[in-house]
Amino acid sequence: MLRLGVRSMPSKADNDPLQALPNIGAEVASRLRKAGITAPEELRALGSVEAAIRLAAVQPNDPPCRSMLAGLEGAIREVRWHAIPKDERDRLWKEFQARTTKAGRA
Repeated sequence: MLRLGVRSMPSKADNDPLQALPNIGAEVASRLRKAGITAPEELRALGSVEAAIRLAAVQPNDPPCRSMLAGLEGAIREVRWHAIPKDERDRLWKEFQARTTKAGRA
């Protein structure tokens, strides 16, 4: 059955490769771009912890939280963040905390 006058609207993710990744919505994609991360390949090459460090550097008053860090890791792995085992999420968070605390003291 042909329906006239009804068109599928392209989603923003169709035009934004970052938003095409799991866990990455418009706000996180915008923040990634502000941090100089403009493509999925760049995110993968950096890794979630380094990407989170860069996000914290450009918005020090609103650094990434545990959920955002897990979301970045999930985007890299192309899975929803809650599919990452809790012990791995905890390890990533500890690494992020250790690296940002050292940077803050330097």
